[in-house]
Amino acid sequence: MGQTYERNGVHYVDLYVQGRRIRKKAGKSKKLAELLLKDLEIKAERGQLGFLDQKEISIKDFFEEFQQYSQANHRLATQARYASVVKHVLAFIQKETQVHRLTQITTEIVEKYKIHRRTSLVARNGSNPEKVKTSAVRKGAKAYTVNFEIVALRTIFNLAMKWKYLDSNPASLVKKLKTDDSKQRRFLTESECRRLLDHAEKEDYPVFALFLNTGMRRSELVNLEWSDVDFKNGVIKIQRKPFWLPKSGEREIPMNEMAEEILMKLPKRGNFVFTDEKGQKLNPDLLRKRLVDTAKEAKIDNLTEIHALRHTFASQLITNGVDLPSVQKLMGHADIQTTMIYTHQTTDHLKNAITKLNIGSEKNQKSSRIVDTVKV
Repeated sequence: MGQTYERNGVHYVDLYVQGRRIRKKAGKSKKLAELLLKDLEIKAERGQLGFLDQKEISIKDFFEEFQQYSQANHRLATQARYASVVKHVLAFIQKETQVHRLTQITTEIVEKYKIHRRTSLVARNGSNPEKVKTSAVRKGAKAYTVNFEIVALRTIFNLAMKWKYLDSNPASLVKKLKTDDSKQRRFLTESECRRLLDHAEKEDYPVFALFLNTGMRRSELVNLEWSDVDFKNGVIKIQRKPFWLPKSGEREIPMNEMAEEILMKLPKRGNFVFTDEKGQKLNPDLLRKRLVDTAKEAKIDNLTEIHALRHTFASQLITNGVDLPSVQKLMGHADIQTTMIYTHQTTDHLKNAITKLNIGSEKNQKSSRIVDTVKV
């Protein structure tokens, strides 16, 4: 009826009862795993396994139920990410497997899905790769994309357990991929920061400068209201609103001299700090275009995302000796591992700078000096 197996020194029990799968972690003892298997087989014969009272549901119906849950509980951006995962998983299951019930999804199927995502053609814009130009298609989703999907599936299947659809999580034992193809974060040098601000249009200068001096996310700056700016205590409050929720909760960002000066000089044309000439909230999509145009004018290469200004803020904090927990808090990172990415990149930046030194060499009697990029 069942079997035991070992993975990474840990023994597990695996058996099917009335078409339902039971998997249990037994520990490091093979003998204990065999005893647990025997006990479960006896209970199954006696009808004493309570999990059989769990509800049955098709894979399609479950994911529809999950998406209804997501729409009620998640931000729009999060809803979209989960919807994308669901779309890819359903397409794989319908095409590559013969399973229809949620309880039939196994760890092996999730592992096969992981391989499928890394080896199948994908369109860069997320559309059907069979309906776009060849130049817009590449083989295999990025490792960090697949890892996000694995984590998302763990979350989704945990919810299925909570709803009594599953006894165990089929994604819990699936390991994430090494992220050697992660996108390199772009941050600006001191010279690039100055050139960007020097070439910025009058209405763009305060926007770009505040990004560089606060590290705010684009959505945080676009939705910033004057009631969020506390000049008395010298802080910017990232706080929830009826129409918008911060990505990682509420926090406060202290204003340095530059940030305070920028905000003090801005005209007030409504509730929002940054507006167009009609007093309307800025269009976030236009910010990126204006940044790209300014970067071209300033001859700054590879600057295509507003987020690069936020990366610059973080990297400069670390370069100037600010401790990681403080950087994490200022950036609003939920996980300090995210903050630590900037330590690796800043180290690479400093290594590149130090290679320019050749003190004592007859070929180079000049020394280089690493300087700050942004006042923080």
